[in-house]
Amino acid sequence: MIVVYILVGIAGGIIGGMGMGGGTLLIPLLTIFCDVPQHIAQSINLIAFVPMSVVAIIIHAKNKLIKGEYFWWIALPATAVGVLASLVIRNVDGEALSKYFGFFLIALGVYQLVSAIIRIRKKSKNKKEKVK
Repeated sequence: MIVVYILVGIAGGIIGGMGMGGGTLLIPLLTIFCDVPQHIAQSINLIAFVPMSVVAIIIHAKNKLIKGEYFWWIALPATAVGVLASLVIRNVDGEALSKYFGFFLIALGVYQLVSAIIRIRKKSKNKKEKVK
């Protein structure tokens, strides 16, 4: 069973390292293949997120990809909302939490699909305008 945990961790780390959000994969893998309760899976994801995000921030800062004037405007509210959400979510049972997370993943997928379609259409429109 330890091999399954290691493989799940590797998969979550790879996806997280690619910037896609490892939790979108890590949480379902832990709950489906490792039979970890939803609350625990989300806690593990949050714990794993901290070192990954610190490394990502260091790398992005070295590559000058962080605009400092916006950093705190994003980091502080995100941290505050994350802490508040974790306090609220303690009172939600695991099955409901699984459903909410599933709805979140579906909404995220639809959003990303629509964003990709809009981006493709804009590129196509720009190419047509350049040809004229």
